[in-house]
Amino acid sequence: MSTTDDVRTSKRLSYVLRHAPGSVGVTLDGSGWVAVPDLLAALAAAGDVVSRADLERVVATSDKQRFELDAARDRVRARQGHSVPVDLDLPVTTPPPVLFHGTHAGVVDAILADGLVRGQRHAVHLSADVRTATAVGARRGRPVVLRVDAAAMHADGHAFAVTGNGVWLTTAVPPRYLAVLPSP
Repeated sequence: MSTTDDVRTSKRLSYVLRHAPGSVGVTLDGSGWVAVPDLLAALAAAGDVVSRADLERVVATSDKQRFELDAARDRVRARQGHSVPVDLDLPVTTPPPVLFHGTHAGVVDAILADGLVRGQRHAVHLSADVRTATAVGARRGRPVVLRVDAAAMHADGHAFAVTGNGVWLTTAVPPRYLAVLPSP
């Protein structure tokens, strides 16, 4: 399978495992897991033939590490970004003092007025470094990086969790904890 095929498979898995498992006829359990054989059979029936080796390679080599296999390698799930209800069963964790959120210039005023909200997603996604936040923000135009005072949020009772690929999750970031970083 080529790199192009892996990207296509990763995008298809993102759609199915984060947003529309029913589009191929699978059901996620309460924590977002689906049995690998069930997923592969459902994808094949929908016209997307993905081998177990292809799936394992995409899980292992995806630059964003969006997916994970369970310890027995029998089930797969998306690590974050769900718009379908799931409980990722991640422990509440003390965040680093500062986290970052990458976005594009067109929404900064609204974010500064209303804060970061999860919208249709499971949680707000935050990065531990400016580089990652900048890359995330650049997906939709000129990137803007917001600094999140995670220490103050945590002290004020806001809960944080971190996924296996280092994405920090919280339910919302009120505006008082946000500041725009100067452009590089």
